[in-house]
Amino acid sequence: VKNWLSDPVVIESIKAQNNKHGGLSQTDIDTMDKQWRAETKSGSGQLIGEVLANSLSAHLKGVKQGSSGLFTEIFIMDNKGLNVGQSDVTSDYWQGDEAKWKNTFLAGAGAVFIDEVEFDESTQQYQVQTSVAISDPATQEVIGAVTIGVNVEMLQ
Repeated sequence: VKNWLSDPVVIESIKAQNNKHGGLSQTDIDTMDKQWRAETKSGSGQLIGEVLANSLSAHLKGVKQGSSGLFTEIFIMDNKGLNVGQSDVTSDYWQGDEAKWKNTFLAGAGAVFIDEVEFDESTQQYQVQTSVAISDPATQEVIGAVTIGVNVEMLQ
């Protein structure tokens, strides 16, 4: 996992979004999250389209495809818990209120959080989400986090 997480497309995408979203308030974040949820219900929209079309999402789709079904989903979050890129559409845009972000990004470099096995509505599979803090290799500063859905049925 570390190899593709330190890829320049990952690091630069997170840093660019951290800069872009530096001035967002919680109200702004909530508005974006509501827009995302509405777009998921309708099946498409501007915000989802922008995220799915970016180079990081293309990279993550390739990593998922290369896992031969082991990874059910992969998404990367910025320093506010907002999606930067993803292999598949998530049910919400803001992960910053969830354990997957709080127990990694806020915990610091090297932090890992493994959630409980559950049936995931977005992937329609039993999975465990494993989340890891992402650090900038140049500075060792934590800049984001990744969540990887692992198909537990393949672990037998």
